[in-house]
Amino acid sequence: MSPSDSRPLTPHTHSHSRALHQPSTPSRLKHSHAPGTSPQEDAQSPPFATPSSRFPPPLKPFNYDQNTDPAEDNLPTSPSPLRPSFWRNYSTHNCSQSAGAPCDHGTFSPRVRPNRSTSVASTLEEESDNGFGGRYARSQPIVGGVNGILGDAVGDTVFGDGNIFGDRNAAGSIGDGKGGGWSDCWSRWWGGGGDNKGGGGKKTMSTTRWLAKNHGVRNNRRMYLFYYFPFLQWVTQYRWSFFKGDLVAALTMASFYIPMSLSYAENLGHIPAINGLYSFVFNPFIYALLGSCPQMVVGPEAAGSLLLGTVVKTSIEGGQSGDEDDAMNARIAGVVTGMAGAVIFVAGLTRLGFLDSVLSRPFLRGFISAIGFVILVDQLIPEMGLTHLAKHAGGVSHGSSLDKIIFLVENVQHSHRLTCAVAFGSFAVIMVCRELKKRLQPRFPSVAYVPDRFMVVVLSAVFTWQFSWHDQGLEILGDVRSSTGSPFPFRFPFLPAHMKHVRSAMSTSFLIALLGFFESSVAAKSLGGGEGKHGDGLQGISLSANRELAALGVANIIGGCFMALPAFGGYGRSKVNASTGGKTPMSSILLSLITVICILCILPYFYYLPKSVLSSMISVVAYSLIEEAPHDISFFLRLRAMPELFLMSLIFLSTIFYSLSLGIALGIGLSLLSVIRHATKPRIQILGKVPGTSTEFENAEASPGKVEFVDGCLIVKIPEPLTFANTGDLKGRLRRLELYGTTAAHPALPRVRDQRHNRNVIFDIHGVTGLDGSGTQVLKEIVDGYVERGVRVFFCRCPGEESVVWRLFVKSGIVEVCGGRGHFLSSVDEALRAAERVGGG
Repeated sequence: MSPSDSRPLTPHTHSHSRALHQPSTPSRLKHSHAPGTSPQEDAQSPPFATPSSRFPPPLKPFNYDQNTDPAEDNLPTSPSPLRPSFWRNYSTHNCSQSAGAPCDHGTFSPRVRPNRSTSVASTLEEESDNGFGGRYARSQPIVGGVNGILGDAVGDTVFGDGNIFGDRNAAGSIGDGKGGGWSDCWSRWWGGGGDNKGGGGKKTMSTTRWLAKNHGVRNNRRMYLFYYFPFLQWVTQYRWSFFKGDLVAALTMASFYIPMSLSYAENLGHIPAINGLYSFVFNPFIYALLGSCPQMVVGPEAAGSLLLGTVVKTSIEGGQSGDEDDAMNARIAGVVTGMAGAVIFVAGLTRLGFLDSVLSRPFLRGFISAIGFVILVDQLIPEMGLTHLAKHAGGVSHGSSLDKIIFLVENVQHSHRLTCAVAFGSFAVIMVCRELKKRLQPRFPSVAYVPDRFMVVVLSAVFTWQFSWHDQGLEILGDVRSSTGSPFPFRFPFLPAHMKHVRSAMSTSFLIALLGFFESSVAAKSLGGGEGKHGDGLQGISLSANRELAALGVANIIGGCFMALPAFGGYGRSKVNASTGGKTPMSSILLSLITVICILCILPYFYYLPKSVLSSMISVVAYSLIEEAPHDISFFLRLRAMPELFLMSLIFLSTIFYSLSLGIALGIGLSLLSVIRHATKPRIQILGKVPGTSTEFENAEASPGKVEFVDGCLIVKIPEPLTFANTGDLKGRLRRLELYGTTAAHPALPRVRDQRHNRNVIFDIHGVTGLDGSGTQVLKEIVDGYVERGVRVFFCRCPGEESVVWRLFVKSGIVEVCGGRGHFLSSVDEALRAAERVGGG
């Protein structure tokens, strides 16, 4: 049969579309790789043989009608004995080649022939064998069941075929699929009822389970275990060539951030300095086992430490603790850290990885800049040697930034000169080294290894000891030890005795968790999965926001048990790790070991470390928090984005002039209101026809005056899923379209759109990819109202009959009320023609 004899086919279903796979002239792609039947034949065949010389004549397309004779379709009734078992579900058409030879037809030759006793749908369920993947046809389309609630990992390994009770099942035992096992009981209870009936019924399984089964992935438990415990995956890839870079990175980070952690705990968290080191003992180690970003290093941050310090100060003001009660202050810190960890751990279990998108960029920039300013002002008091004077000034230590600025201006003459010289000199040295590194690193990358901050710490301690500065009034760190005397004291943070701190810590812990996860997600996305630019890193570790939540949550819960500061992934710290050679989580483990050695052996050498040096190091961090604000402000000014600028200014000013708590409340409240407003606003559009065309329609409000309205028809496009959130005002928006032809007009305006133009309402619902019960109810009420008023309702570009949207349309009665399936068309112009036929023009 020649190509010209082939009749055109219009694919109406998936099965008919397969008939289009056969080309009129077979492809030669496969021919260039396929071996001949013999070496002689290969030698005689030209490189690009004609179809007649190498290929059998083209065959007519498949006919999937149940009454078709198999011989007509040139299909074998049994599979070829030489075909690989991997392709067991696929049949190729008969060809004129010798018996047993593999089919040598083109790439788009027909592939599938359903059995007489097998429906086309069941054949499609097995189509993953061809390497295309896809969704399992019998998987639950609506979220529900074990897999919908608990996820595929729990659903498949505990309640599915791959249950935890074993893979070898005797007849009638657990998980054998014969009605009587626990797996089958749970499948029937959760998975949708009668699909898994006793006596060989077909079992409902998840798409993940189905794909794994069809592609030879036998050990589901091992697959999920390696996914949720990345340590098992990266440790098998670890090479000694990684160790040098990981060790150098760990030593570099220790020299930078161990002194910083002492500063965070002492000056921001108002807890013993050693508790800051605990954040580098436990958190990086736990994250290395559970985290999905190999190069990210977790540790304490300035913002989280300052927020924890506000809870400690609130407890001191409320009489629940005292300035000198280090043991109680450390316990409060443990409660805050443990609660922050519990919040994000639960968020990870419930798959709330999208939470980092809740807070808007203006809120984050305004709040982080305000935190930087607050830290700068707070550190000026110890840097000028005015700490003791501030404690007796009446509320200055726990007052707002404005109160502290006024105090500094009034008492600048009482500053301690030696303390100011050491503090501001250290600050200047660190800032100069920071700027030199930034300028020289592109040409000399090795300057990143210079431990400038560690050198400042060591030299200041040596000078203080050598010149006896502590005898001249310079405050020093002194003995660094835990509040209990034990090097690693353990105290569970969720004891009943600690519940009195929960009320004051709850909102702050939530914000610490949210800010920490946001910064961690930024760092993780910038670093990636650790593959390396040339593929020389760890392979196969994919980032997951939910796994990050769980890993950070477990790390902070354990850190809370040891009364550590909250610890999350820091962008700057992680970039230092990556730039100094760290490629695997082993650098985090080595950092934890170095910190343990520091606590056990090196802490006595911090005795002469000046507190003003620690304050100057924190001031450098505070400056880095503020320095990005001018860029964002200029960007929003160029865009004339006044709402964003107003939000940034409001949060910044309220934090500075009143309190951190007010800035937090305003920021979160306004961000949530913005999210809710965006989610609940319907985005329906009125469509008009593009002049000179019959099938092109555009948004009439986006192109006013450039489209034509259709006489007697209101064409409404719904470009988004309909849920309870955005259907509350749907009736009102539609009413405005009926009255004014736009949603922008104020409802006080009298009707301006002629009522005869609303005799037919056509809904273009191509964008309605999801629908819930509340949205269905509202849409049903809208359709009922139109029909009662004599308005004809049509829907076009509706999702397929297998979709959740169509099933809800049928079950709710919308299809019946509209007038049946004839009112559901494939395009807007077909709906217009149907309206013309029904209404007689």
